[in-house]
Amino acid sequence: MKIPKRIQPLVDDGMVDEVLRPLMSGKEAAVYVVRCGDELRCAKVYKEAAKRSFRHAAEYQEGRRTRNSRDARAMAKGSKYGRKEQEDAWQNAEVAALFRLANAGVRVPKPYDFLDGVLLMELVQDEYGDAAPRLNDVELHPDDAREYHAFMIGEIVKMLCAGLVHGDLSEFNVLLGPDGPVIIDLPQAVDAAGNNHAFRMLERDVGNMAAYFGRFAPELRYTRYAKEMWALYEAGRLTPDTRLTGEFKEPEDAADIAAVMREIKAALAEQARREAALKADEQPHEKEEPTPPWLRG
Repeated sequence: MKIPKRIQPLVDDGMVDEVLRPLMSGKEAAVYVVRCGDELRCAKVYKEAAKRSFRHAAEYQEGRRTRNSRDARAMAKGSKYGRKEQEDAWQNAEVAALFRLANAGVRVPKPYDFLDGVLLMELVQDEYGDAAPRLNDVELHPDDAREYHAFMIGEIVKMLCAGLVHGDLSEFNVLLGPDGPVIIDLPQAVDAAGNNHAFRMLERDVGNMAAYFGRFAPELRYTRYAKEMWALYEAGRLTPDTRLTGEFKEPEDAADIAAVMREIKAALAEQARREAALKADEQPHEKEEPTPPWLRG
C-alpha cells in the first residue's frame, strides 16, 4: 500500500521496511501493520488535537510534569507553542507509560521507537499469526471470564504499584493474545499520586472490567476490587503480589455524607441570617421629628 506521509520518515530512517495494511483507526490515532526486517510490528500514528474526538485531556494531564515553567505557562495560555508542547506531552505519555509498565512486568505491547508522532511497537498476534482481537470481539466461557478477570485485576494492581492508572480501560482497549489479555492505548494514563481524579478513574477501569467479564460470569459484577486496592495503596501496603478478596468494608467511622451536607446547609443558612441582621442594623434609622412647642409640657 501507499506509505502514509507520517510514516515516511521511519521508512527513510530504515526503521520500517514496508507498510502492509491499516489495522484500525480510533479516536486518537490510526494504526498500521508494518514490516521491520523479518518482524511484523505496529505503527501508531497520533491524530492532531483538532482531529481527535477525545475531549477530556485536562483532567488526564493533571499531575504530569512539564519540562520547564515556560512550557507550563504556554500550555496554560493555549498559545501555538503551548498547543504543540501539549500535543508532544500527550503523545510522549504513552511511550513513557509503555516503557514504565513493561519494566514493571505489566502485559503491554513492547515499544521500540517514537519519531515525529509515530509510535513503533509490538504487534500483538493471535495463535494463527493474525492481529489479536479485542475483548469486545470475543465470546468467553464463564471459567475463561473468571480467569481473565483475575489476570486483569492483577495487571491493574501492578500498574498502580508502578504509580499509574490506565484511565480509559475497557474491553475496547484490551487485546486477547495466546497468553491472555494485553493492555493497549495508554496516552491518557494518569499519575496515581499526583492526579486528584486517579481513584475515580481507577474505580471506573475496574468497574468496566467487572461489567464486561460479568456478562459471562455474573458474580464478578458485585466485586469491589477498586476500593480494596486503593485503600492498600494509600496505606503503602499494596504490592504486585498482594492477594485481594474483591470485598471491601467501609470504615465504621466513615462520615454520613447526608448528615454532613445538612450541617453545612444549616451553617450557611445561619450565616446568611446573621449577615442579613447585621446589614439591617447598619441601615440609617429615620430621624425623629422634634416635638411641637404646643405639645411640650
